[in-house]
Amino acid sequence: MDMATALAELGATGAVLDAETTERLDRDGYAPLHAVLSVAQLTAIRARLAELLAAEGDQAGIEVHQEAGADRLADLINKGAMFDPCFTDPRVLACMAYVLGDFKLSSLNFRAALPGHGLQQLHADYGGPIPPSEWQVCNSIWLLDDFTADNGATRVVPGSHRFAQRAREALADPAASHPDEVRLIAPAGTVVVFNSHLWHGGTENRSDQPRRALHSYFTRRANGQQLDQKKYVRPETLARLSPAARFILDV
Repeated sequence: MDMATALAELGATGAVLDAETTERLDRDGYAPLHAVLSVAQLTAIRARLAELLAAEGDQAGIEVHQEAGADRLADLINKGAMFDPCFTDPRVLACMAYVLGDFKLSSLNFRAALPGHGLQQLHADYGGPIPPSEWQVCNSIWLLDDFTADNGATRVVPGSHRFAQRAREALADPAASHPDEVRLIAPAGTVVVFNSHLWHGGTENRSDQPRRALHSYFTRRANGQQLDQKKYVRPETLARLSPAARFILDV
């Protein structure tokens, strides 16, 4: 199996991307994909996440990261087939190929900013600025709730994936509002793909409900993964996945 074959078998060809999406990925560093998840898919994912949070308790998210003020889960590859679209959806994979070229999944995690929490500093998910031809990481946020101005929607600074400085070097206070920031306000079922060299961060959830999202995070194939999929993958997961899907996981 190679990258081109895996993408073709999963339907992730250039034909599934429109010019507006690629233009936004180039210019702004992010692009929304509308109605990727159906109502039925959203219902199944939300139900499974609630089960996992109850079952894992204070160990929830321990495989990758735990965070005060947020519910976290990790290793979702092994925790239900309802999460498979997060690494097999053709449009998302085509975006990853456009940004990264040869890539693999790095991790698939859940984050829910709790009421009164969720504010993050503006940051990028890589060590430092690099040339556009060498992007290393790209993320996708799968909106499980409507992202609104009040419930902790992720903020991004358009075009900052091309900046020559890190946010913490360029900004007096990376947690403060940025004059050019945009909040990713969109309905549940949307997926926002963003170049992870883009300055981004969660905002404070000022609503009375958790703001839920999945983060399907990809990296160039030569890099290590945030969660070592070969180490964690379960036999039943391998059995349900196609060879092309397993290639995306690098297992």
